[in-house]
Amino acid sequence: MSNPKEHDPERYKLAAQNRKARHDYLIEQTLEAGIELKGTEVKALRAGKAQITESYATEKGRELFLFNAHIPEYGLAAKGQSHEPRRPRKLLLHRNELNKLIGAVTKDGMTAVPLDIHFNARGRAKVTLGLAKGKKKADKREAIKAREWEREKARVMKNKGRDE
Repeated sequence: MSNPKEHDPERYKLAAQNRKARHDYLIEQTLEAGIELKGTEVKALRAGKAQITESYATEKGRELFLFNAHIPEYGLAAKGQSHEPRRPRKLLLHRNELNKLIGAVTKDGMTAVPLDIHFNARGRAKVTLGLAKGKKKADKREAIKAREWEREKARVMKNKGRDE
């Protein structure tokens, strides 16, 4: 079982998704990283209130951190027990994965973009990072044209089946 989200959707719970990333970036490679969270952050994620559309991952002292991810305060937490919503969160990767990611970002000019935050089969919060290059405006237009063409083609094929 290599990828839990492909095999068993019941055991894979999506907490936050960055749908804008696939529009703005050309994702070349993805990898899964753990995320260091406080207790109230986990509960807020399970409630599905997090937003990662403006977040990014970058190196800070030979470690990788997720910046600008908004995990709101958990409402049922005891007074003074809650967390800061936009604090930097450490991403947990094996050293060789981390070196490869940092090398691609620094040498190749790529960006580490969080695509989603989910809970795996063991109930651990994970971040799917995409190693990406920014799309130019023309590339975005091309992607929109291709998507609209596919929709139109499907519509025509559907109507053709009805006529006969």
